[in-house]
Amino acid sequence: MKKYKFFREATLRICGSLEIEKALQDCLLFLRNSMPVDRMNLQRFDRDFSAMRTIAMATPDESKLLDILIPVSTEAKQTPRLQVQSDQSEVRIFNQPQKNALCREMMKFLNLSCGAIMVMRLRIEQRILGSLVIMSDTEVEYTREHADLLSILREPFVIALANALAHQDILRLKNLLSDDNRFLQSELRRISGDHIIGANFGLKAIMHQVRQVAPLDSPVLLLGETGVGKDLFANALHSFSPRCNQPFIPVNCGAIPDHLIDSELFGHEKGAFTGALSQKRGRFERADGGTIFLDEIGELPLPAQVRLLRVLQNKEIERVGGQDPIRLDIRIIAATNRNLETMLAEGNFREDLWFRLNVFPIRIPALRKRKSDIPALVQHFIQSKAKELKLNTIPRLSERALQDLVAYDWPGNVRELQNVIERALILNPAGPLNFQHLQPRDRPHRSTAQFLQESEDPATLDDVITQHIEKVLEQCGGKVHGPGGAAEILDVNPSTLRNRMKKLGVRKK
Repeated sequence: MKKYKFFREATLRICGSLEIEKALQDCLLFLRNSMPVDRMNLQRFDRDFSAMRTIAMATPDESKLLDILIPVSTEAKQTPRLQVQSDQSEVRIFNQPQKNALCREMMKFLNLSCGAIMVMRLRIEQRILGSLVIMSDTEVEYTREHADLLSILREPFVIALANALAHQDILRLKNLLSDDNRFLQSELRRISGDHIIGANFGLKAIMHQVRQVAPLDSPVLLLGETGVGKDLFANALHSFSPRCNQPFIPVNCGAIPDHLIDSELFGHEKGAFTGALSQKRGRFERADGGTIFLDEIGELPLPAQVRLLRVLQNKEIERVGGQDPIRLDIRIIAATNRNLETMLAEGNFREDLWFRLNVFPIRIPALRKRKSDIPALVQHFIQSKAKELKLNTIPRLSERALQDLVAYDWPGNVRELQNVIERALILNPAGPLNFQHLQPRDRPHRSTAQFLQESEDPATLDDVITQHIEKVLEQCGGKVHGPGGAAEILDVNPSTLRNRMKKLGVRKK
């Protein structure tokens, strides 16, 4: 009964703290009632370094979590304490530690002077996890009764050491993951943000909007045709935000099958459905503390839109098969190439979700509306693609190359330009690069003669000029002055254009 009480009280102290060093100290103070103890160490033999690694230590006055490597000589390695022999006792006594090579080297390295040492091996089956070392500063002798009493606590100390080692592995992996995340975020910032091609020219106004809203948590809706680079602007919004060191989780809503949307976005519990063999965190949960980018938001089916609306309203989710809500701290960025207002009218997109997402819309112009960026984009893609293709030199452009590229209408936008550059490099890696084959693919452009022929009544010169100005204004979203404005496209002074618009009665829509 006395041994049972000793085991119970000691185990409560060994397993009573998640901090192994604190548990060691609590146990040491308890053991002092039954035996002389002035210091306790947890250690293990590290075969990679051929050295003894001290994991934690405790004295009556202090406790520390350590990571100290103690070199072990060839003589010390021969000590029976390091050998796995089933006929040996789990607890060894060294009442004259100076006569033992391993004890002597450890005391010298740690600058300790001990009168007696007791060592208990901690192992599971035939695998030694480490050792518990108990030391006394006074000239006393440990007895077999002391060793038998200590051996009662072998299993609690095995559990404590195993947990401590597992915790160290978790911290190491967490640090590696954090380091990888920081590297990934720096790479994202390198290819986006200030490095967005055209940020100081055709996209200057857009980047101003990005910098305005990035520090906030407001939802952002990115609008634009396929291939304009909405994902780059989502990266830029995250990179310029206070969440830049937290996760950035992109989701292509159009690529997820309808029956998997809830599981992918919100996760599921084990056994929630056939095939749910374990618990899974969804994309929203993975983005906690950071940003989630919902690309092609217009592709979400109506039932999923309802559940997304709840996330936006309450900032919480429920896993599939779960009952407890999970609170989230996330910033939502959505993007689409579809006309959501038309989808609203047709009943294919929820109006309440539209109002939640459309807090700060950013419309990214098509490449044909910012052709001043084409030369810089061409230079960037040639350099990056030449590196990917492992070309020894960067080929030059033919004399008419830029003219042909600027004259083309680019229905596929920046993505199409990137593919055209890559194809040219594959076909002619030595250069010069030419793009004359793009001419036949130009979108049909109605000349003035065609316009006059298609009109039922003869049109005056003012009618033709009026329609052309209105068409350009519509493409520019009513913008007259500045980069990408109507005056720049028409190659006239903004004041001249305004005077002409006033004379012809042209109004911005």
